Amino acid sequence: MRKFSVFAVAREALRGNKGWEPQWASPEPRASYDVIIVGGGGHGLGAAYYLAKEHGITNIAVLEKGWIGGGNTGRNTTIIRSNYLYEESMNIYEHSLKMWENLSQDLNYNVMFSPRGVLMLSHNIHDKQSFQRHVNANRLYGIDNEWLTPEQAKAYCPPLNISQNSRYPINGAALQRRGGVARHDAVAWGYARAASDRGVHIIQNCEVLGIRRNTDGSVSGVETNRGFIGAKKIGVSASGHSSVIMNMADVRVPLQSSPLQALVSEPMKPIVPCVVMSNAVHAYISQSDKGEFVIGAGTDQYNSYSQTGGLQIITHTLDAICELFPMFRRVKMMRQWGGVTDNTIDRAPIQSKTPVQNLFINAGWGTGGFKATPGSAHLFAHLIARGEPHALAAGFTLDRFRTGRLIDEAAAAAVAH
Repeated sequence: MRKFSVFAVAREALRGNKGWEPQWASPEPRASYDVIIVGGGGHGLGAAYYLAKEHGITNIAVLEKGWIGGGNTGRNTTIIRSNYLYEESMNIYEHSLKMWENLSQDLNYNVMFSPRGVLMLSHNIHDKQSFQRHVNANRLYGIDNEWLTPEQAKAYCPPLNISQNSRYPINGAALQRRGGVARHDAVAWGYARAASDRGVHIIQNCEVLGIRRNTDGSVSGVETNRGFIGAKKIGVSASGHSSVIMNMADVRVPLQSSPLQALVSEPMKPIVPCVVMSNAVHAYISQSDKGEFVIGAGTDQYNSYSQTGGLQIITHTLDAICELFPMFRRVKMMRQWGGVTDNTIDRAPIQSKTPVQNLFINAGWGTGGFKATPGSAHLFAHLIARGEPHALAAGFTLDRFRTGRLIDEAAAAAVAH
């Protein structure tokens, strides 16, 4: 694969940009592979890339029922941070954040990572106590997080309304300066390109219909709409549909799938310099490079595999945004969409081997999947290659739901559910 560089860009400009090759190959499926990964999002593609790069396993197929970037990887609000509360979560999200900082260089693909800061607003005494606990816990573990007064928060984000007469008065904020955003499509394309360059087969429009097992109970491959494909190992990283895939192997996992909505405004001049989040109100906003306000809502109250959602959810979210930023009340919304989140009861992910030999799962990331992409993919590759979880992911196995050692990250997830 030809590497991107300033010289390559200049050369192709002189050629009318007619010399660029396809970013990744589209081969026909082989009869069998060493590893099949179900799910062509950032986590699945990244796991294939790290399996090839760090573990020397290149006979891999990534099966995607749609197109690359058509699932949650291309349907999220792109927020990146690591200011979680519990040690297990801090470990994995901080590992991921450190990988984000050099991901463009690693993939030779500009993922447009922008560490502009993530500002989490406090509206009451409960918020303040909770966030200050997060700040102290993060700093004890060497993760940047700091407490700001309302005036300091407004200085960092000038459009913010800090009037104490507002519906949602602000009594402070937690700020992680290293947090920020990245371009979601570029992440999927960058991993797909890098994995394909190392020999990984990326097979789009290939829906998994069943998982076949050997007489000893281990996996032997998958049934797809393009025929049977054999595999020695299978990794499932299918976001909101992970439980559906696992059911094909008679494995039940504690996941609930719900729509999660987002929307963008008409383009505006740069005005929101960071990511702003509000747990109590549940609304969060950032501004894209095109000038659009990217706004996230909470999950719908019902379980569904639909990529749409209820109108009342985004209406409530926009009401909250207008209270926090009164000057935005006349801004027009342009597009709305939804993704399918996979939520565990403790709002922490699952990265684990399963009762079925050589079947592995990476799921339950809920609303935090995008920010975890490189770290999750890196650790999932370790799990598939070695058969045991990496030390940083040891707390996220399925065993915790049997033993009761849950990781209650509902508050740190910054979501109203």
